[in-house]
Amino acid sequence: MRRSWLALALSAPLLVAACGPAQVAVIAEIEIPDPEGEGTVIRPLAGKEVQFLPFDRDAVFDSLATAFGTPEPPIPPDLLATQEAIASAQEEWREAEARWSAGRDRLMRISEEMGELHRAEARYVELFREFQDVEGQVNRAERAKDEAFERFTELQQGYIERADSMRLVRDRWEDEAFADVGMVFLAKLREAGRDMVVDTTDASGRALIAVPPGEWWLHARHELPFSELYWNKHLIVERGEPLEVFLNRATAQIRPKL
Repeated sequence: MRRSWLALALSAPLLVAACGPAQVAVIAEIEIPDPEGEGTVIRPLAGKEVQFLPFDRDAVFDSLATAFGTPEPPIPPDLLATQEAIASAQEEWREAEARWSAGRDRLMRISEEMGELHRAEARYVELFREFQDVEGQVNRAERAKDEAFERFTELQQGYIERADSMRLVRDRWEDEAFADVGMVFLAKLREAGRDMVVDTTDASGRALIAVPPGEWWLHARHELPFSELYWNKHLIVERGEPLEVFLNRATAQIRPKL
């Protein structure tokens, strides 16, 4: 059984234990490039599933992997390098497209203003010269955009087939190595005398979750194009003020994926 399947397999029979719960305030957000300009902006991670387990899930997977004997097939370094090249080409394409689009908008505004002026006016001559300069910039940006898109497409096409093949190998290994993980998790829950607690963040990326006091591991994940943000945070939950937990890039383990 794969790591990502586990919550689905266990969620149906498990209920929140009722023993005077405390509260955990989860704030999930991600920093992304600003789509409207330079820099970055913070976006909430809405609808993000958050699991609380009374044991360390990673320790279980590590133990099963060790017992299996055959090491997990690694992602080949050249595939990881190709991922970086694809991401770089995509960013180059987006930046060139943004410059091209901004230039076209400026050309349109110049044309509109020129249309209201007489050709003999000084402002018309000034705008005409600016139009020629911006037009050259737009043409160069368009060529750069098309070339970057072509590089991005070629890299992606060469990557997909190899990535699919490697993904099948890794999935097969996980299915075999973690075949008993569901039974191990259920045994761990019985041993702890507590059930798994599951909740989901709202549109603002927040969730106030009732959790019985004690030792817990908070698990969540967020997928990115070639990686995932992975959280498996050890918590001591107590009654009183809600325990705040931030799920973001700074608190996550970044794991490569195909």
